[in-house]
Amino acid sequence: MAKYIMALDQGTTSSRCILFDKAGNICSMAQKEFEQIYPRPGWVEHNPMEIWSSQYAVISEAMALLGVKAKDIAGIGITNQRETTIVWDKETGEPVYNAIVWQCRRTAKDVKTLIRDGYGEVIKAKTGLVPDAYFSATKIAWILNNVEGARKRAEEGKLLFGTVDTWLIWKLTGGVIHVTDYTNASRTMLFDIHKLCWDKELIDKLNIPESMLPEVKPSSCIYGYTDSSVIAGS
Repeated sequence: MAKYIMALDQGTTSSRCILFDKAGNICSMAQKEFEQIYPRPGWVEHNPMEIWSSQYAVISEAMALLGVKAKDIAGIGITNQRETTIVWDKETGEPVYNAIVWQCRRTAKDVKTLIRDGYGEVIKAKTGLVPDAYFSATKIAWILNNVEGARKRAEEGKLLFGTVDTWLIWKLTGGVIHVTDYTNASRTMLFDIHKLCWDKELIDKLNIPESMLPEVKPSSCIYGYTDSSVIAGS
């Protein structure tokens, strides 16, 4: 019988894994920092593969500390740095660019353009957010507009977008599940918080193919199951 709940805490500077017993007691914990990338002043990036490798490493370490097998884990929950934007190839799993971190200010001018075009109040009304480069929307558009071949591949349905939760779930399920939750979606500046769906007007304004966007589900539900090749015995 499964004895433990696994919590993955993927933060801005480190990845952590905690195993809890059914009474909520911490039984083991592992944490690993990863590189912060600053290509220019005001720009902040992470390597998506290092996000994954650091998270996978602490999963393995936390399990090893207790001698736990996958069959001993009842479920996995994820908490993550939000807004950070990753775009990857749906067939190869390779990111097309580094993750653009929530702190990054490279798209500040793009946000000013949205406001100038009269979208400031539209964004506030639909998403509940004050328009800012902090959020994912203009980061996605930047990748599509600045990474060679990215827009064409996105329009052909070959690229996927996700915040960090989506990336981790995609990796944990062996590339089967492309999903996010309401809370992460609500930080993209593309999500209608009243209708609980991606907003077509905002997606079209930023010229983001809707096929890139993950399915959105409530925060508390079963998203999928780990692939046995990822965590042995899952």
